[in-house]
Amino acid sequence: MLHSICRSSSFFRVVTHSYLDTTSVLSSKNKAFSTSHTIMSEKKRKSTSAAAAAAVKEPGAKQQKLDPTKDKGWLQDSLKLQRTKNKLMKFNKERLRYTSNTERIKQGSEGVLYWMSRDHRVQDNWALIHAQQLALKEKLPLHVCFCLFVPKSELSTLRHYSFMLKGLKEVEKKCRSLDIQFHLLHGSAGDVLPGFVSDRELGAVVTDFSPLREPLQWLEDVKKTLPKDIPLIQVDAHNIVPCWVASPKLEYAARTIRGKLTKLLPQFLTDFPLVEKHPYTTARSAKLIDWEKTLASLQVDRDVGEPEWAMPGTKGGVAMLESFIDERLKLFATQRNDPNIAGLSQLSPWIRFGHLSAQRVALQVQSSGKCAGPSVATFIEELVVRRELTDNFCFYNEKYDSVEGTHDWAQKSLKAHAKDKREYLYTREQLEKAKTHDKLWNASQYQMITMGKMHGFLRMYWAKKILEWTSSPEEALSIALYLNDRYSLDGQDPNGFVGCMWSIGGIHDRAWGERKVFGKVRYMNYKGCQRKFDVARFEKKYCPKNL
Repeated sequence: MLHSICRSSSFFRVVTHSYLDTTSVLSSKNKAFSTSHTIMSEKKRKSTSAAAAAAVKEPGAKQQKLDPTKDKGWLQDSLKLQRTKNKLMKFNKERLRYTSNTERIKQGSEGVLYWMSRDHRVQDNWALIHAQQLALKEKLPLHVCFCLFVPKSELSTLRHYSFMLKGLKEVEKKCRSLDIQFHLLHGSAGDVLPGFVSDRELGAVVTDFSPLREPLQWLEDVKKTLPKDIPLIQVDAHNIVPCWVASPKLEYAARTIRGKLTKLLPQFLTDFPLVEKHPYTTARSAKLIDWEKTLASLQVDRDVGEPEWAMPGTKGGVAMLESFIDERLKLFATQRNDPNIAGLSQLSPWIRFGHLSAQRVALQVQSSGKCAGPSVATFIEELVVRRELTDNFCFYNEKYDSVEGTHDWAQKSLKAHAKDKREYLYTREQLEKAKTHDKLWNASQYQMITMGKMHGFLRMYWAKKILEWTSSPEEALSIALYLNDRYSLDGQDPNGFVGCMWSIGGIHDRAWGERKVFGKVRYMNYKGCQRKFDVARFEKKYCPKNL
């Protein structure tokens, strides 16, 4: 996400880049990807120090070269071994909260259900881990379900749904191999899940956590119609420190949440127990799923196609993590803000869809990436502090996608300059087609259109120019959200909401010197980018002449 705040502290100095290079710089206030899951900076930091990174064992000072003899696929083998060793690890009950009045599994029931919503993976999934442990304790079969519903929206694209369904196909295959029943339910969760629970005589429902209003509403809808003697348990399987444990309130900035997370990391940044072959089977097996037919039947915009570089699913995510550790992590601390250099993790799509656990990423980077030196601490700051700050913002601020949700100083400042004359004014259509006077902006937009991704540093510039070239902050926010959520593979996510709100509304930032249009919101310009990297090289690569 596009965020950072100028400050110098013992923990880190200033930053100007993305949270875990999530291309979801901006997310959608249009409630578009409503499946039973959410489809859903400061100057360059010169140094990062110990606090949160120390809690995850900061690497030693001695630098080593990456091992060129490592075979590709080593990480998959390593993870299998690690999970087997932690097979009997206990579940930390602070990761869950009961949303129902009852907490006891219904006696005489025929199984336990994990309602998969945000986190689409089998291993390294605290919600599924807890569901299996409940089922084992009661000697019951274990079921997993996903509720698929596609709203009519410009944001419902093949790009997002294909990535999601191909990841779920991998989940179903893995569940089958473990004698866990996977069910694809068609319809919104409130409409189809309670009936499924009753029909299957299931005794408890475990689900994962999202701070966005649509998933929270789905939870309320299920809660209203679920039988009252069935416990509904929510587990934060997305954040390392559960959102409601990390802080009970809206945090002002990274500096206000960093210490809280750092204190809790030793308790929560642990390895995962194994989701193992389930010993209790059901007489009624799940229906077979034709995934290709399902994808072909969806009413989605197929003009926004699938990018070739991103292989969906946990296997694809692990492969990308492996390549990051082996090839790019060593560049992260010093070259992540250069769009011409492959120095980012590229992990945001897999973390956004829950194909990959951020907790697993943190553990693996700190253990396998020691040879990368200061890049480990820098990356952990982005992955943990900055990313989990976005969930905090969306969970505790109901107006997380509105100018009204920004700080008072930003609202007053933007309002005072709302009628300032703009040198250029563009429509949403012109911006979507990358038809502006600015080749760098056009190239950035075209990168997102074609690849489903925009470099983190450029996302800040991209969003701030939308503010500069539209008639009001409200229009700028609306357009930025739309473009990001339609084209970014990791759009419609808390990282995107906060990224947009940082760029256009100054969220998690401070007030700067007042200027035209921007007021006191941080400003960025073309010349500043030229000082950072070879702009002409990037433009040549991504800005086609026919634009």
